[in-house]
Amino acid sequence: MIEDCTAIVLAGGNSTRMGQDKANLPLHGRTLLQHVAEAMRPIFPAVIVSVRAPRPEIALTQVCDDPAHSGPLAGLAAGLAHAATPWVFAVACDMPFISPALIECLARQRGGDARAVVPVVHSQPQPLAAFYARSCRAELDALLQGRGKHSLRALLDRLPVRYVSEDDLVAADPHLKSFFDLDTPQDVARAVKGGSGNFGLC
Repeated sequence: MIEDCTAIVLAGGNSTRMGQDKANLPLHGRTLLQHVAEAMRPIFPAVIVSVRAPRPEIALTQVCDDPAHSGPLAGLAAGLAHAATPWVFAVACDMPFISPALIECLARQRGGDARAVVPVVHSQPQPLAAFYARSCRAELDALLQGRGKHSLRALLDRLPVRYVSEDDLVAADPHLKSFFDLDTPQDVARAVKGGSGNFGLC
């Protein structure tokens, strides 16, 4: 177990491309949110779910995004404000194939002056399967209050980041299925049949 870290499952998106709430979509007898949350429980001492509004169907601890902001950055901000650990691991609720071995691989990359550990897949950073130090709250809050782009990638531009290459990731997740996210009904249909969705580029 990664004792110094809290898992934050981001479930506050609008699910525009899906056309319905992604968190509650069924896959192999469980919702997408249940798949991700249950993968987190053996790894982290605390799991919280970031939501836009309270979800009575969720038994886990929930934190609501600030209504003045939206998107994954707002969800991460809400989670960091609630977390009591030095680190958080942020993951999207539409990544049901997230691998514990991959998470542990990323966790081992923390150290030095890095305040975020972010995997890189197909040359693209994956900020929704990444570790963030709680100490990055100042930069995050400043970004939310500013006039620039409110995105996780904008946050990474302000932090010392340890980027983990695809070559390092495949040892833990050979097919990189952790990064198959389900954005559309077609992605879900492929996942039900045993295939994969698209790589989640956030």
